[in-house]
Amino acid sequence: MAHRKNKGGKLFMSGEIALLCLAAACSAVPVSDLLDRASQRSDTLHSLSSTLSHELDTHFPPIGRVIMPRPSMCHTSSLQTPIDKEQALQVSESDLLSLARSLLQAWIDPLVVLSTSANNLPHPAHNSISNKIQELQEHSKSLGDGLDILSGKMGPAAQSISFLPYRGGNDIGHDRISKLTNFQFLLSCFRRDSHKIDSFLKVLRCRAAKLC
Repeated sequence: MAHRKNKGGKLFMSGEIALLCLAAACSAVPVSDLLDRASQRSDTLHSLSSTLSHELDTHFPPIGRVIMPRPSMCHTSSLQTPIDKEQALQVSESDLLSLARSLLQAWIDPLVVLSTSANNLPHPAHNSISNKIQELQEHSKSLGDGLDILSGKMGPAAQSISFLPYRGGNDIGHDRISKLTNFQFLLSCFRRDSHKIDSFLKVLRCRAAKLC
């Protein structure tokens, strides 16, 4: 059934129909407005990941900085991306959006690992960290949905995604040092990628406003 009644007799759309209506409404929004919303969401995403990294740093063991893997070990490192704004300006709008969507897609499974691991993280603020990881997942999902709609407006090239599978597994370690180090490393990779996503979307917004 498409509709159901509550006790007061009012009609409500089913979840599926409501989502279709929401998607239809968003599809009517101009690209510039969608980019504004996406850029605001990506900014929140990166800001939250930076806050989380700082919170972890307060009780991060010094040895962890020595044994932490290099950024090149992040599972998304194989994706060729612009290294600064000047390079990003040389990339087409469709390709920039495709890169942002590819990075976001690549973090669906690792964010689940972070969320599961946060509950038992040997850190005094693990409850706060766990809550913020859940916020990251929610913001990532919302941003991903928005970029899906944007890609539909920008053509086939924007809809293509490079798949970057996460092969790190669900276990971040068995002792305190390895758990904190691996958790921090995975989060640092996400922070780096969230900055890229935010930068790409800001360039797209700038182009849409014809300011760059």
